[in-house]
Amino acid sequence: MLTILFDGIAYGMLLFVLAAGLAVTLGLMNFVNLAHGAFAMAGGYAALVLVNRLGLPFVVGLVGAFVFAAALGALLERTLYVHVYAKSHLDQVLFTIGLVFMAVATVDYTMGSSQQFIAIPAALQGQVTVLGVGMSKYRLMIIAVCGLITLLLQLGLTRTRFGSRLRAAVDDQRVARGLGINVGAVFGFTFAFGSGLAGLGGALGAEILGLDPIFPLKYMIYVLIVVTVGGTSSITGPFLAALLLGIADVAGKYYVPQLGAFVIYTIMIVVLILRPHGLFARGGAR
Repeated sequence: MLTILFDGIAYGMLLFVLAAGLAVTLGLMNFVNLAHGAFAMAGGYAALVLVNRLGLPFVVGLVGAFVFAAALGALLERTLYVHVYAKSHLDQVLFTIGLVFMAVATVDYTMGSSQQFIAIPAALQGQVTVLGVGMSKYRLMIIAVCGLITLLLQLGLTRTRFGSRLRAAVDDQRVARGLGINVGAVFGFTFAFGSGLAGLGGALGAEILGLDPIFPLKYMIYVLIVVTVGGTSSITGPFLAALLLGIADVAGKYYVPQLGAFVIYTIMIVVLILRPHGLFARGGAR
């Protein structure tokens, strides 16, 4: 049970990093970006090229994944996404789904269709034993890194001047502009940072989840479930939802493998029946 709990926490932390960017863009910017997984895939392949093909250190690969995905997000936000911010959610869904299929085709053509994994350093291979429980060094590293990211992200959104500007821009753009806030720059930076987090999550998860061209389609539903169950009022909701779903998914596949991922869908349905707007709903109408 302790092993399942440990693996579930590591998996949940990874899901949160993958979903954090979408939680920000959907919850704070009110933009439905179903192409979020494509940025995770882009970061994963960027790390794979840097580490496996160029022989650079694993840490450099992680930094490169974040920077590449963030730069790609900034470019697409300024050239494409900015034109659909004011569109309906249906238009946003159709637009971003189209980007997903374009990303899938591009990666399949350039990187091949077979599943690939990033070579992790020897220091992160193997296990350590804590209280008689064997724990993967790599999963321990994921828990530590994702925990630090979660803390910094929460502090950044609630305790910094930029977080205040972002919330003001979301609540009322006209008033925010009247106060001298550059709403376009705030949204652009937020979107790029969220894309960078997705890329980092894709790089961290490549060893566990694997990388292939249909990565955005396979894990899109998991990311959406995390954001839906957690709610979009803060980072706390998706974080707790990711932990809950990660532990439930690992435990379900271990104890009742014939049901597969059915367990997390059951949890999602139950939570949404009891809390239609998620665990932490944003108060008030926008």
